[in-house]
Amino acid sequence: MQLNDKRIRNQLSVATASLLTAVAPVSQALESSSDWEVDTSVLYYSETDRVTAWEPVIRLRKDFGNDRFLTFKTVIDSLTGSSANGAIATGSAQTFTTPSGNSTYTTPANTTPLDPSFHDTRVAVNLGWEQPIAKDMTGIIGFNASNEYDYQSLGLSGTLKWDFNQKNSTLTAGLAYNADTVKPVGGLPVGFATMPTYPAVKPTQGTTEDKTIYDLILGWTQVLSRKDILQLNYVYGNESGYLTDPYKILTLVDGTTGDPVANPYVYEKRPDDRTRHALYAQWNHQFTQDVLRMSYRYFTDDWGIDSHTVDMRYRYELGGKHFLEPHFRYYTQTAADFYHTSLINGQIYDYASADYRLADLVTTTFGIKYGYAISDQSEFGIRLEQMNQQADPSQVIGNQASQDLVPDVDATILQFNYTLLF
Repeated sequence: MQLNDKRIRNQLSVATASLLTAVAPVSQALESSSDWEVDTSVLYYSETDRVTAWEPVIRLRKDFGNDRFLTFKTVIDSLTGSSANGAIATGSAQTFTTPSGNSTYTTPANTTPLDPSFHDTRVAVNLGWEQPIAKDMTGIIGFNASNEYDYQSLGLSGTLKWDFNQKNSTLTAGLAYNADTVKPVGGLPVGFATMPTYPAVKPTQGTTEDKTIYDLILGWTQVLSRKDILQLNYVYGNESGYLTDPYKILTLVDGTTGDPVANPYVYEKRPDDRTRHALYAQWNHQFTQDVLRMSYRYFTDDWGIDSHTVDMRYRYELGGKHFLEPHFRYYTQTAADFYHTSLINGQIYDYASADYRLADLVTTTFGIKYGYAISDQSEFGIRLEQMNQQADPSQVIGNQASQDLVPDVDATILQFNYTLLF
């Protein structure tokens, strides 16, 4: 259930630079002249008292010669646990109807309401073909598909890369399109409709809705010196269709006391269009043996969210084919225009969501990776990281001051990976 927790999947794939760049580089410690490259990994992600995820990944890359490559990637991720439903903590116990309408769950007093029925399994595949199409020009086409029981996605992408300046400069242009279908458990709730008390049936606006996503990327990669590479990207994106999270609710409260009114839970409603812009810069510098990677990303959209991301990795060669790679990531964003921790009864809202992922948010991630080159053809690695998210409420009304309206979220990330060339 609750496939729309894209926050989790974004964190699982935070190292991915873009949907359009399907081909990952071979590890610097391995020889790259082999016909086959096999990358495998298993990632474990666990939030304290909330969501737990497992994600195995297999990626195959076949070299057909003459700079022609076929890439296949499959991902299976399984999410279980409890997810914040959007209602606020109060001084008394609260009972909620599950999205299916077949049962209820109760949250104790002074506790953030979490839906314990959260579970989801997704299977995704990506297929890409890369080959030269003209002198110093390479084309990449890609296809992706994913399925979970309440969400399906199909996508196509195409990328052109032009090398010039004796291959020290590369211009990139790409376009991706995704057609998604949303079919939530219990149907699509009517925005701002009251959550019914079990066993009543909630008001819906059908059982399925569509969503389309476009992304355009323009990039420039420049070799600055024998030890320095700079990459710059601009990404334009648009999402349209059903963008509401069908499983999130809000609490209607008294404008003076901040306490819930009678029948206080209503379904959220988000705009049906979102335009995004992102600027990305990455600098790689090689010392005698070690490598430093630094990146910065600025994001803005017409929902009112502006974000900044700084990411740093330093690969330190220990000798004897061992290495350590400390990692630090800092992310901050402003709240969406329609983010409300709770709604004041009697006021009119065009759109509203209490999803803390849309709040003023700061995420800090730090960790370290250990790697070992077993041979010239294989490498093993293990990565351990700790993540902390801190979000602010949109407002605190009356008695709400005694509650932790948006508690911190802490998560542990553990990943094993193995690369083989043959």
